[in-house]
Amino acid sequence: MIIVGPSMQSNNNTFFTNKPADSYIKKGMVANIESGNLIEMSVYLAVRHSIETTWMNNKDVLLSPKSEFTNDYYFISDCLAYTLFCNFNNVTCDGSTNHWIPFTEQEINARAKFESSFMTDFINGKLKPVSSGNLFSEPNKQRYTPLVFSPKATVVFDAGRDLWKYYHSFKAINVNASLYDIREHFQGRNDKGKMNNKSEDQTYMQLISNLRACLKALAEQIAPKVYEYGFLKE
Repeated sequence: MIIVGPSMQSNNNTFFTNKPADSYIKKGMVANIESGNLIEMSVYLAVRHSIETTWMNNKDVLLSPKSEFTNDYYFISDCLAYTLFCNFNNVTCDGSTNHWIPFTEQEINARAKFESSFMTDFINGKLKPVSSGNLFSEPNKQRYTPLVFSPKATVVFDAGRDLWKYYHSFKAINVNASLYDIREHFQGRNDKGKMNNKSEDQTYMQLISNLRACLKALAEQIAPKVYEYGFLKE
């Protein structure tokens, strides 16, 4: 995750990527994501992007939250669902293994087996606890039990599944594609290398629009808890 600063005005520069620019690395703005901190990283990203940055809140600073949020399993799973499908998850399978596919091959009629099943294993509680080396510490059970998603998060998964299915209905695809890769496939890039905002494929545009609408509804569900748990002051 790229973390430029704690204020809301830095939100657009806070995102997931597996290809951080050298400038971010040199300035120490890169935090590694792994199975042991995936939940915390997802909460952080969702908290920052579930609330729109405006001229009124752009100087607000994120604070250390109340510990109660760790027991709100719907909030945690909502944040993971949001980060899996939002536009600030820029993970790509180009040159590396994509561990962020939130579906099984059967769910989306994939043309071949994925290189990694990490995300669906994580969601379904199939990962084995990793010993810390401390005999007196216990693994966080939350990481090794199936996640339960709220109705609005489930709708986001449904919309995402439809998009993945459509992508996999084509022959010339990368079976391990991430959401970022799927967007790039349909939207392409302009002469300056920036991804286009739209695609000529109307079916894709309908599917991505539906996903974004579902994400907006999920963000509206997350936002009140951002203040309730003290990530931001009202």
